[in-house]
Amino acid sequence: MAISEEEAKLERFLDWLQVNGGELRGCNIKYSDSLKGFGIFASTSTQASDEVLLVVPLDLAITPMRVLQDPLLGPECQKMFEQGQVDDRFLMILFLTLERLRINSSWKPYLDMLPTRFGNPLWFSDDDILELKGTNLYHATELQKKKLLSLYHDKVEVLVTKLLILDGDSESKVSFEHFLWANSVFWSRALNIPLPHSFVFPQSQDDTGECTSTSESPETAPVNSNEEKGKSLTSAQPAPSVGSGDTIWVEGLVPGIDFCNHDLKPVATWEVDGIGSVSRVPFSMYLLSVAQRPIPKKEISISYGNKGNEELLYLYGFVIDNNPDDYLMIKEMLVNFVLTSVVTFNNGFIQVHYPVEAIPSIPFSDSKGQLLEAQNAQLRCLLPKSVLNHGFFPRTTSVIRESDEKETVRSCNFSWSGKRKMPTYMNKLVFPEDFMTGLRTIAMQEEEIYKVSAMLEELVESRQGEQPSETEVRMAVWEACGDSGALQLLVDLLNSKMMKLEENSGTEEQDARLLEEACVLESHEESRDLDGRRMSRNKWSSVVYRRGQKQLTRLLLKEAEHALHLALSSDH
Repeated sequence: MAISEEEAKLERFLDWLQVNGGELRGCNIKYSDSLKGFGIFASTSTQASDEVLLVVPLDLAITPMRVLQDPLLGPECQKMFEQGQVDDRFLMILFLTLERLRINSSWKPYLDMLPTRFGNPLWFSDDDILELKGTNLYHATELQKKKLLSLYHDKVEVLVTKLLILDGDSESKVSFEHFLWANSVFWSRALNIPLPHSFVFPQSQDDTGECTSTSESPETAPVNSNEEKGKSLTSAQPAPSVGSGDTIWVEGLVPGIDFCNHDLKPVATWEVDGIGSVSRVPFSMYLLSVAQRPIPKKEISISYGNKGNEELLYLYGFVIDNNPDDYLMIKEMLVNFVLTSVVTFNNGFIQVHYPVEAIPSIPFSDSKGQLLEAQNAQLRCLLPKSVLNHGFFPRTTSVIRESDEKETVRSCNFSWSGKRKMPTYMNKLVFPEDFMTGLRTIAMQEEEIYKVSAMLEELVESRQGEQPSETEVRMAVWEACGDSGALQLLVDLLNSKMMKLEENSGTEEQDARLLEEACVLESHEESRDLDGRRMSRNKWSSVVYRRGQKQLTRLLLKEAEHALHLALSSDH
């Protein structure tokens, strides 16, 4: 698309933003490139910190409340919402799907500014998705696409077609790609902000059933005829002050603010102004400079949070090479137990039902299941790269961030019988105690189960039937098992994970060589590799992500093997 067309879109959007109360004070919105789309750039007059760069009234936000109050879509959504068939995120995705197709949508100047395609795996070609095989994202993407297809055919297709006809449009046809687009827009741009209760519910019904009018009522934005109480903020920020009253967190899209791109060293942040004391616009969101010196005429970035490449690629469609916030998910599944592995994100989650792996059968599964529950043990673990700074083989001598400080928590900090000594490696073990507790229990042998049962029965008898606490059960399991069984299982798991990662895409060194030699095309679209070096952006992102997973697996395996060696030595 020619730049002149982008400029025309931008001009229409800026006019629309201004009419609806938005103010560009220390910045401009410009077209960045085909990957980033539009971004926010400092103007020549931008000063140092505490300067308000951009203000957007919260009435302009796309939120669940706006959807429910929409005269066309609202009544249908209200029925589904009351019946528990949909959640508020689906409402906004449905709204975006419909508004993109409506000929006379009052949101058109904003929607025209958004990307038409995305770099997340849901948009990958069949060939590109194979680059993720062996990673968590490969299976997560398969399941999510099936879920979205089902949702589209079950609810979206018929409803959007019906609403378009009611709107006087019998020509426009909705497709799955429209719904997929709306889903990607929401997950890559939705923000989460704390708002005063009085803003979200200008009139609320209290517990006694009386209807009480609040003293504050937001004005309706002139964007269309629908009254709305907008809300939204960037997820990775602390809750700012928004005025008096209870705070309610609401997700939504804020046109203008959502053009800020991510950077590891952001120069701006967002705030909510409930009374207009800073932005001079009550109930607004504003972009605030946090730079210690005047910002040069360059792009203004914010932080999306400390996110690993798995999350960045799945939600936002990009990765960061050598991402310091990368992490590895380790999961363990039990035969005869139904477990769900959940990767929790600030903006939502990926829910993946994994097949049983690593352990073909679990002897004494009933007893182990009861022990797992009694200990509140974890069978999955999210390990950030930063934990390696505290391990046996630290990779950096730089100052460690306060947020990275490792808290060693071992509930079983003394021996039940006095015979088992506390391990000397405890302060260097990078694997969380809750996860180690789960692994100890899974790895228990028959005689160890009997020993734990005997210790707990003795304890219950001595206290006239009082059940042992979580800590006491953990102490008994550790007394009986130690760490060697758990660490051996962990080594096996990490070896299995590495084999799975390398099975389809080779070693970490091969990925590194691919990236060194690649000529990356500045497009997400698939292209023919004529000289063996040209690589689409999607493939490049996949290789960066999977190389990071292999690197972390290798480093964590080294930690686990060393800990196992020490544990076995202490047992003799």
